[in-house]
Amino acid sequence: MLAPGFIDVHTHDDTNVIREPMCEPKISQGVTTVIVGNCGISASPATLDGEPPDPMNLLGRRQDFQYPTFRAYVDAVECAKPAVNVAALVGHTTLRNNVMNDLFRPAFEQEISSMKQTLVEALEEGALGLSSGLAYASAFDAPKEELMSLVAELHPYDGIYTTHLRSEFEAILHAMQEAYETAKSGDVPLVISHLKCAGAGNWGRMTSVLADLDTAVKKQDIACDCYPYTASSSTLDLNQVTDEIDIFITWSEGLPDMAGKTLKDIANTLNVSLHEAASRLQPAGAVYHCMADDDVEAVLSHRLSMVGSDGLPNDPHPHPRLWGAFPRVLGHYCREKELFDLETAVHKMTGMSATRYALANRGFIKAGHFADLVLFNPKTVKDTATFSAPKQKATGIESVWVNGALAWHQGQHTGRREGRFLKRTTKGEGV
Repeated sequence: MLAPGFIDVHTHDDTNVIREPMCEPKISQGVTTVIVGNCGISASPATLDGEPPDPMNLLGRRQDFQYPTFRAYVDAVECAKPAVNVAALVGHTTLRNNVMNDLFRPAFEQEISSMKQTLVEALEEGALGLSSGLAYASAFDAPKEELMSLVAELHPYDGIYTTHLRSEFEAILHAMQEAYETAKSGDVPLVISHLKCAGAGNWGRMTSVLADLDTAVKKQDIACDCYPYTASSSTLDLNQVTDEIDIFITWSEGLPDMAGKTLKDIANTLNVSLHEAASRLQPAGAVYHCMADDDVEAVLSHRLSMVGSDGLPNDPHPHPRLWGAFPRVLGHYCREKELFDLETAVHKMTGMSATRYALANRGFIKAGHFADLVLFNPKTVKDTATFSAPKQKATGIESVWVNGALAWHQGQHTGRREGRFLKRTTKGEGV
């Protein structure tokens, strides 16, 4: 089957497309375009006084943040010539970190004014819009009004607002309402990032969450993205430590020898509580087995959902979604579970995404469009990355072209790197 190249709408590849331009985890699964700058964290426009705060540290160390302006980032991507196309959001937490000496409070009026100026400059230079990560401590104290002030700058530029909700747990419906109001205040499209019902006490609520989404979309432009797994991955958050789910530690600066074990095993080894063990591990990364199968299938099959990997390429033991998200949709959920037909699966990873993010002449196989293409075998395409062995190439991805150049063929990178930086398309340019 020949399909448009897959568009990964939710990535944290900001610095990796420059430092590791072959982009093998993405090109090997048929991804030809990545959208970076999600969850409120972006590599640009960023200025750091020290090491990046959590969760900006997911993107790299201090030396990896070399882009004080969005233009500097665009230039760096174009110079690196990655194997995939790159489009970028501006992160709210990154903007806060540029001007605030304390992230654990609301921004002052002058700080918001500075953030707005930086955001407008980035929009002028082609940024897609603004992302937020309100569940993280570095942005949690930002009130709704702070976000609204920034979102107000998006509309003149046809920008988009994406958000990692303030809560994906018990308070998810309240968090969704906040997201609706924030986007509506600026009259801009909204994308809810990696929509999920997290935590064992929240399982089974996706039906009511999606019903709420269906009601809200009648009044404003809303979509969501999701990844095809029942586990999430991020930095180790003490607020998410519980004995109800398995938590796997992927890296730790506090106790580096403990990486690669579950938090329960680490706590038993240290003969301390789960929370004490988690505190000793900090800073650290974790995979949380926090979702129910039925909830994942419900959001993945919903008409408003797109596919994004949310992979963390700097994690030494990454979640398998980094290498396997898109083939998993085609193999496990489409072919094996028959959750939807092949055309629907492909559209959620291509045309729907290109249209939502206004990526001109991408996402479809049409005369005059860029030749971003993936040739795959629908009978054999399959993710092979697992939680124990996550860095594994998918099977069944035969060939991948980016801007007409053959980048991947029969399980090997060809060495061609013809990716481009994709700037926001304004109204009237067409998609």
